[in-house]
Amino acid sequence: MMLFDEIIKPNTFIDFFSGIGGFHSGLERAGMKCVGWCEFDKFAQASYRAMYDTSNLWFGDDVTKVKGCELPNADLWTFGFPCQDVSIAGKQQGIKKGTRSGLFFEIMRLIDEKENNKPRWLIAENVKNLLSIDGGRGFLTVISEMAKRGYTVEWCVYNSKDYGVPQNRERVYIVGYLGDTGGRKLLPVARKNSSTISQIGNLNKSNVFKDNPQRGRVYSTNGVSPTLVTCSGGNLEPKILESRVHYNNRVFDETGNMRTLTATDYKHVPRVAIKNATKQGYLLAEVGDGIDLAYPESKLRRGRVQPQSTNTLMTSDTLGVLVNKLPIQIRKLTPKECWRLQGFTDEQYNKAAAINSKSRLYKQAGNAVTVNVVQAIGDHIMKGL
Repeated sequence: MMLFDEIIKPNTFIDFFSGIGGFHSGLERAGMKCVGWCEFDKFAQASYRAMYDTSNLWFGDDVTKVKGCELPNADLWTFGFPCQDVSIAGKQQGIKKGTRSGLFFEIMRLIDEKENNKPRWLIAENVKNLLSIDGGRGFLTVISEMAKRGYTVEWCVYNSKDYGVPQNRERVYIVGYLGDTGGRKLLPVARKNSSTISQIGNLNKSNVFKDNPQRGRVYSTNGVSPTLVTCSGGNLEPKILESRVHYNNRVFDETGNMRTLTATDYKHVPRVAIKNATKQGYLLAEVGDGIDLAYPESKLRRGRVQPQSTNTLMTSDTLGVLVNKLPIQIRKLTPKECWRLQGFTDEQYNKAAAINSKSRLYKQAGNAVTVNVVQAIGDHIMKGL
């Protein structure tokens, strides 16, 4: 049996199905060095090159064409293999050769071709549904194929919201170690966070969208975000509800900058409205008469309402109507916010945003692995063991 201090810790890794490098960022933060990467999507390739120094790294654009002899030796291989045939929102074809998710077998082929230079460590990532697809046979296939090649396998489901980002994203991570671990834990114990998703409305009551089940839902900024999906724009991104400011029929975000003050402001005093709404109306953030939104330009008495209040809420009001009556607005998450929800820095986002459209940036965020989760796993391997 291998002793505890004989477990070989990794120094280098190859990033397969790399996307925008969630594994790259996380493992670098844990102290490892990337020596190669493989990614098929040309837009993700562009982001990757902008975010990391790839000048001295091995690169492959199609894993099916890569040969084991071409690969540099590395202690660890990462592969967040495609989930289209595993995800609940996908085709549910399972882990089979010839499918997108079946590209898992290409990694097994490359391990065989490496012969005596197999990576000591493997880290795979996929959607939680991998555990139950095809009656569990898909997951059994994954761990069995790794075990047949001599790897001790361990797996765990981690939720991104437990690792410092406000996104409810459950993913299964599978770690393999070539040899006997002596019973040592390869993965850290999953953390637990009590934060929950807070959905406060639905702009589409039917809410039947096979491409994105979250479409039309509106979430509170006080909770955590739903799982980011691989949508590339098209108004499919998660929506949030936040306060806004009414000024002379114009709207200002309370967290933004005020517009330029003018000489006529005494007629239309700018006010910052707050969120707390009641059946009788809602309070303003500063003392003074509210302006009836039905008569925003009126100087007559009918255009005034009671001090510290404004329009009364009606029982027939729906969420969509209230947006026009209350000091709130519904907006979608920005691409930068989506990247932050995956643990990437603003500097990394800005480099990718300089060469990619917003729709591509949304898609890349949805496809990524959460950097913080990967770092926690890397830290455990490098320090916890």
